[in-house]
Amino acid sequence: MANRLVINETIAAYANAAIDGANATGGRDAVVEVRNQMRQILGFMATNIDLRLSLDNEAYTAEERQALAGNVFDGYNPVVKELLGVMASRCDAALFRRVVSQYEDLIESKLNFNVVDVTTVVELDDNLRTVITNKAESDLGRDCVLVEHIDPSIQGGIILSTGDRYVDASVRTQFDKARIALKKKDGGEC
Repeated sequence: MANRLVINETIAAYANAAIDGANATGGRDAVVEVRNQMRQILGFMATNIDLRLSLDNEAYTAEERQALAGNVFDGYNPVVKELLGVMASRCDAALFRRVVSQYEDLIESKLNFNVVDVTTVVELDDNLRTVITNKAESDLGRDCVLVEHIDPSIQGGIILSTGDRYVDASVRTQFDKARIALKKKDGGEC
């Protein structure tokens, strides 16, 4: 196993290559698209252990692993497809989660903007989108790009997250907090 410094340098090289490639081919929009696709793939790989293990399986040749990644991720942004192909060819797919994390950090440090995930029950209208963007930019001191998600399970309100910041003002969370407070107060079941 490689030492930690070499692994960290490898992760940084992958993340820098991805962000530079995305930025060169499509600017901010491509950078955000690649980020969103990489996060989607993280979720997919978390539930598909066979794929995750196959991408790092030394029983396959480097070319076979790269072709597997190319076939599985065909249709994704070419930067994502190529990144995963190279990582698979080198048996580095297990580092993908850390590459995604480093990529997200580079959006802030290298390109000087934040990607803010916004979760609501319904689609945002233009006015609310502008209000949220302006507030986020004011609080963070830099440009922000919103990535909108719709999740009826939050029952109302809003959830915002960027980097290590997370604000949950959803109705579901407010109900959960009230239920916990009531349980503590009377010891009963709510």
